[in-house]
Amino acid sequence: MNTQSKEWFVDWFDTPYYHTLYKNRDLSEAKQFIQELTKRLPLEKGARVLDLACGKGRHAVTLSECGFDVLGVDLSENSIREAKKWENQNLEFAVHDMREVIEGDQFDGIFNLFTSFGYFDRIEDNQQVIRSISHMLVKNGLLILDFMNVHKVLANLIASETKTVDGITFHIQRRFDGKHIFKDIQFEADGKKHAYTERVQALELSAFTSLLTSANFQILNTYGSIEFEDFDEMNSDRLLIIAQLN
Repeated sequence: MNTQSKEWFVDWFDTPYYHTLYKNRDLSEAKQFIQELTKRLPLEKGARVLDLACGKGRHAVTLSECGFDVLGVDLSENSIREAKKWENQNLEFAVHDMREVIEGDQFDGIFNLFTSFGYFDRIEDNQQVIRSISHMLVKNGLLILDFMNVHKVLANLIASETKTVDGITFHIQRRFDGKHIFKDIQFEADGKKHAYTERVQALELSAFTSLLTSANFQILNTYGSIEFEDFDEMNSDRLLIIAQLN
């Protein structure tokens, strides 16, 4: 059985099994989302942007295709190794902890997409991420933050399910402790038993508003889906926030 580090994502995100479980994420849908999103942003072609917690780079690639100068960063060395195959003169990738400032670089826009926030135990870590983002943005720079809609997720939480992907059967259980949403994942692969637990803070719009306001951000827009519908607390699939640094 795997022993987990204190920070669960360090282990899990860097395994090949993580990418197996989530391999069916829709690349064409992600591309269409980014194309439509950038039309709504006051970012000029050639603007310097950061894809923070970029995974294998699917959003960063489309940002580059939209004409931006893109850096994608992620804590997972395996993800960045895979993403680097897409590098070109306007697109690069690097291993980086989202809580830390990237020294010597400034960005017109920072994207944090697909619920790549709230992995930590402490609210202070969330604050550190937002502070680091504010340090890396130019004045009036934009933060685009895409998170789950906690209210709908909790109302429709599937307690238990089984998924088989590439011959691996993943047994998944979900639970909520009043603060975090947990996903316990168990499976057998390569002759071993594996167990990982994903843990994400159940952050509502009010929590993000407080975090952003404290770091001198102003929320410009909120949307409730990747089709940019108005945000509705009970019915929206997503919470998409566009904020500007004052």
